[in-house]
Amino acid sequence: MKRMTDVSGESGGLLGRLRTEGQQLPEALARIAETILADPETAAHASIVDLAERSGTSTATVTRFSRTLGFKGYANLRVAIATETGRAEQARWETDISGDIAPGDPLTDVLDVVTAADTRAIQSTAAGLDVGAVERVAQTIAGAQRVEIFGLGSSGTAAREMAFRLERIRVPVWHRTDSHTALTNAALLLPGDVAIGLSHSGRTREVIETLAEAADHGALTVAVTSFGRSPLAEVADIVFTTAVQETTFRLAALSALHSQLLVLDLIYVAVAQRTYERTAEALEVTVRAVDAHRLPEKNPTRKRGRAKGQP
Repeated sequence: MKRMTDVSGESGGLLGRLRTEGQQLPEALARIAETILADPETAAHASIVDLAERSGTSTATVTRFSRTLGFKGYANLRVAIATETGRAEQARWETDISGDIAPGDPLTDVLDVVTAADTRAIQSTAAGLDVGAVERVAQTIAGAQRVEIFGLGSSGTAAREMAFRLERIRVPVWHRTDSHTALTNAALLLPGDVAIGLSHSGRTREVIETLAEAADHGALTVAVTSFGRSPLAEVADIVFTTAVQETTFRLAALSALHSQLLVLDLIYVAVAQRTYERTAEALEVTVRAVDAHRLPEKNPTRKRGRAKGQP
């Protein structure tokens, strides 16, 4: 089993992480997570004794909870909670909008719900991203001989988009849709190559097996998942945790797409920065290659809305 690099960050994305991972924790730790999520602002100012009493646990359990999340102690956890609740207050987004959508709701209300949910998910994901880990992945991709990306279902949509962007800037990248093909090509990876696996749940067997195969051959393995303590995370060198906000008709796996694209887009831009001249040249020639297939722009000075018979 590989040692996971925790990239969730100590000062951001914590509440989103507790929402997705809280139920996977042991019972006593899960109660602490529920207590924090029920009233984050109070938790941000609570002493370790107060939090232990409110959650029906002990101070030792609160300390263990803090360290399980990657903090040195409760003081660091409390700072992270305070930082995140302060950021949410400053943003002043309409957090009172619920994710419930009724069949008869007007589309204007549905638009507010979907926009709020996606915005909160993206903000939580961004707050938890470790840019140092992004830089490591981007630097490795920039010099890799081979990059393999694998995801199924909605995660496959994000994987295809990432492969399209990278190949556009001359990165030798492949996106596999067949699990056997993904496994055989993962076996061809070498040290210095990169394998990226996407799975909201982190429990998609085919993605886990592919990333594990890539790891066996020395490639840098990267997991993008909503569950930092999942089986997929366990076989990865670097884990990027995405936040989700469910709404009616849009379950978590479907809602994770925007957060996944945020992570991948940042990696793509970081790669482009590190291969600036090659990227600029590649984008120029590819734009030119398809330019003839675009319809010409209409004359902006042409008058519209003339009545029949007018010159």
